[in-house]
Amino acid sequence: MSNSINIENVVKKYGDTTIIPDLSVQIKNGEFFTLLGPSGCGKTTLLRMIAGFNSIEGGTIKFDDKEINHISAHKRNIGMVFQNYAIFPHLTVRQNVEYGLKIRKIKKPEMKKKVDDILEVVKISDYQDRLPERLSGGQQQRVALARAIVIHPSVLLMDEPLSNLDAKLRIEMRSAIREVQKQVGITTVYVTHDQEEALAISDRIAIMNEGVIQQIGTPERIYTRPNNIFVSTFIGHSNLFCGTYHKDAKGAFVQFNDGYKVQVQDLKQDCKEGIKVIISVRPEEFMISEEGLKVKIKNRTFLGKYTNYEMEFEKGMVIDNQPSLEYSQDLGQSSKIYEVGESLTLKPNAFKINVFTEDGKSSLIKGCE
Repeated sequence: MSNSINIENVVKKYGDTTIIPDLSVQIKNGEFFTLLGPSGCGKTTLLRMIAGFNSIEGGTIKFDDKEINHISAHKRNIGMVFQNYAIFPHLTVRQNVEYGLKIRKIKKPEMKKKVDDILEVVKISDYQDRLPERLSGGQQQRVALARAIVIHPSVLLMDEPLSNLDAKLRIEMRSAIREVQKQVGITTVYVTHDQEEALAISDRIAIMNEGVIQQIGTPERIYTRPNNIFVSTFIGHSNLFCGTYHKDAKGAFVQFNDGYKVQVQDLKQDCKEGIKVIISVRPEEFMISEEGLKVKIKNRTFLGKYTNYEMEFEKGMVIDNQPSLEYSQDLGQSSKIYEVGESLTLKPNAFKINVFTEDGKSSLIKGCE
C-alpha cells in the first residue's frame, strides 16, 4: 500500500556546512513528485534522507503519520532505482526481479505470480532468461524498475535513472516509467536535473536551489507562472528585460525601457507606481508585428519545427549577463525565414509574460507567492 510523505522543517548538515537549512514539503499518496534543480542543490541529499541513507539533523520525515527518522533504511519498505541500474550481472532478469522477494521469504507460487505480473507490466517478459550483459540500457533499466516495484514498496525513489541512456531511449523510458507508475499507483519521488524530463513525467515538481525549494507546482504552472527569476530561467529559456511598473484607470501595465507599454491583466494592483521591474518573455511568447520591440537578428538556428533566432536589442533594454536572447519562430505558422542581420519588430504576448521585482526574488503576477 502506498504512503504519503510529509517532510517538516528538515535540516541536513555535513560538519559545519548546511546543505538543507529548513525544508518542508508534502507529497501526496500515489503522486509522481519530481525534485528538480542544478547539480549540488540538495535534491539527491533529500532523496537519500527519505531513503534512510543519510542522517537527519533536524525536523521530521513521515510516511503517512508515522515518523521514520530513526527507522533503518531496510525497514522503511522503499523501492530504489539508481542511475547505474545496480542489477546483479550474474543473475538472469527473472532472478534479479525475484531477489527482493526471496529476502522477504515469499513462497514460490506467490513469488512466481508477482514476478510474472511485473515482468508483463514493464514489458520484459521475453527477456526473463537473459543475463544483463545481453540487454540494452533501456532493458536493464526496466529490470531495475521491476525489481524495485515487485516488493510492493510504500514509496518508490528514483535517482537520475535515465542519465546513462541516449536521447531517444530517454524519451522512450520516461514514458514507460510514467505509465508503470500510474498503473501500480505508487508514491514516487524522482530526482533529475533535466527540465524536459521533469515536465514530461511529473504530477508536481519542486524546484530546488542551494537546499531551498523555490517553487512547487504542476509542470504547466511552473513553466507559465514561475515564482522568481531563478525558476523562470532554470525551466526553459526566458528573455529578461528592464522595465517599470505603472497603473492607471484601466489597470496595471509594464513599460519597457524603449517606452513600449504592455497592459498585463494579472498584475498586482498594490505595487508602488514607477518601481523598477524585470519583465520575462519566453522565446515562443513573441510574435512579429508592426508595433513592439525593435530587434536585430544576431544568429539563426534551424531546428525543424521552428527556427530559433538569437537577438540583439538596443542598449539598456535587457538585464546584463544573459546567456542569449531568443525568439522561436513556429514554421507551421510562418511563411518566411529571416536572415542574420535583418531587423524585426516583436510584440510580447501580454497574457503570457511574467513580471518580477527588481531583485528577481518574487513575482508581481497575482497568485504567484
